Amino acid sequence: MKRREFLVKTGCAFAGLVATPAILKQGVAEGMTYKRKNKIDIEIYERKGYCYYGHNYIGVKFEYPNDWERICPYLRGSLALFIEQLEAGKTLSWTYKGTPYEKVINQNGITTEYVRCPDPSENTVVAKITRINNL
Repeated sequence: MKRREFLVKTGCAFAGLVATPAILKQGVAEGMTYKRKNKIDIEIYERKGYCYYGHNYIGVKFEYPNDWERICPYLRGSLALFIEQLEAGKTLSWTYKGTPYEKVINQNGITTEYVRCPDPSENTVVAKITRINNL
């Protein structure tokens, strides 16, 4: 069976793949309602050197997913898997006790995680992710 025939017989799967970015950007498909169980905030926690994307001020906050495009694509790549886990209600096991990155784990509905920019030079940014349970 040719690829085109397969796509037509399976309900034109390609059309679904094309629509996916629009649905993700919109957040929900038309007519659907979605309430996030957890609020996710991102804050520039630490910076060394110079960030060429412009994350040069500690304390700048971003609301996920509304401000996602304002974050450096490389830092977003580092943040994405952590946010996915935190948004799903999971907690990562390491705690970094005794360091500036010591985590809060479900204290009054708040959990934190720290993620470093993948820039291998001395120019690094650390972002703090905060999950706030909306339940």
